[in-house]
Amino acid sequence: MPFGKTIWRNSISFKVLVAYVAGVGLSILLIALGAFALITSKSDILLTTDVAERTHELAGKLQFDAAGRPTGFDNSEGDRVWTFNSLGEEIGYRVLDSEANVLLASTDEAFWASAATVRPAEQGRFKFERKGITMYAATAPVEQVDHTLYLQFAVSERLMDLLHKGFAWPFMGAGIVLFSLVLLFVFGTCAYFTLGYTLKPLREVSESAAAISPRSLHSRLDVKTVPSEVAPLVTSFNSALERLEHGYRVQQEFLATAAHELKTPLALIRAQLELMAPDKGRDSLLNDAEHMTRQVQQLLLLAETSEAHNYSFAAVDVMEVARQAAGYLQRMADAADVRLVLTGPTAVAEPWQADRSALFTLLKNLLENAIQHAPRGTQVLLELGADTLAVRDWGPGVTQEQMVQIFTRFWRGAHRRDHGAGLGLTICQEIARAHGWSLIAQRAEPGLSFCLSR
Repeated sequence: MPFGKTIWRNSISFKVLVAYVAGVGLSILLIALGAFALITSKSDILLTTDVAERTHELAGKLQFDAAGRPTGFDNSEGDRVWTFNSLGEEIGYRVLDSEANVLLASTDEAFWASAATVRPAEQGRFKFERKGITMYAATAPVEQVDHTLYLQFAVSERLMDLLHKGFAWPFMGAGIVLFSLVLLFVFGTCAYFTLGYTLKPLREVSESAAAISPRSLHSRLDVKTVPSEVAPLVTSFNSALERLEHGYRVQQEFLATAAHELKTPLALIRAQLELMAPDKGRDSLLNDAEHMTRQVQQLLLLAETSEAHNYSFAAVDVMEVARQAAGYLQRMADAADVRLVLTGPTAVAEPWQADRSALFTLLKNLLENAIQHAPRGTQVLLELGADTLAVRDWGPGVTQEQMVQIFTRFWRGAHRRDHGAGLGLTICQEIARAHGWSLIAQRAEPGLSFCLSR
């Protein structure tokens, strides 16, 4: 599965939006099914309910004269009275007293001829046949001071079907579509931006976590800004950082302490060996002691360069430090018949912000590594730019497979002249990281080149 698809499938935003779209789709489907069921339904309940509601509306707008007799409807219903005149075959009303005497009607008695002769007070919703057409009717009481009148309203089934299926339901369908679009896009947009705002603290915490390195193990993630559901995870991560920092500090302290404690015994052993009579055994032991002393010194230096508090940053003239490192190694270069060449401006326009001692160690290790691998009669070039510094030799170099091991601790190239500890380039990388610089190795064909960029 492609990586991008995996990210989307594991995304909280994606899952919430999918759930939202699915919920909206299901809601729209249920509304549509309900509307379709109403449209296709022949249920008397729906029709009689509509007629009953209309009857009560008319009853509330009925007007009377001074004698208490019904005269018609108020002005708000006046614009609809024409329907009773124009559609007299399909719709009608009448006002009855308690004895079923007609006091006011929109049609003649023939319209109601087939209606059941029941006292109005006992008629609620009812049906009757008129010319083979089913009529739906309802009765609504109209209370007066000393008596009760009854308004009956009737409408044909075919007119109700026409109104519902020809006019009401299309408008309702359009309303459902409009409501669905508003629900999908407006609320969907709100949900999208709400998720983005809600998950923003998680992205910030992720960036903070990604920035944590062995030099910033003291950093902790901010729990206050993250959602409460994620806060326990961030708290657990901070606890893990505390344990990791403690373990790292213990390791660094052990490394420094062990290296420091080994320096004195090694110095005593070397002194005793130098006092012995010269022979091959003594020379071999002196070489071993020198090799062990060098390893101990580099271990101690590695422990020091791994701690950020050991650095003191200030403006530094890189070319001056480079000359000092070259001068320090001149005797080694002469012994190896290698020429050290420094090129670049006499002074960089903008001094580098660096720890002078650490920068000296970095340049010294790079030059020393190049001298160890440079063939006799060749040169080692240190080229300084405004923001870069490169050290190159013309030696056998390394294979492409070995490039990934260049900065690995205790790894040594096969062509160096001495038996180094294999920590020099690791120390250079640690110093570069502490300064926020980039140190990379490149095959120069022939030789090897190290480029330091700030």
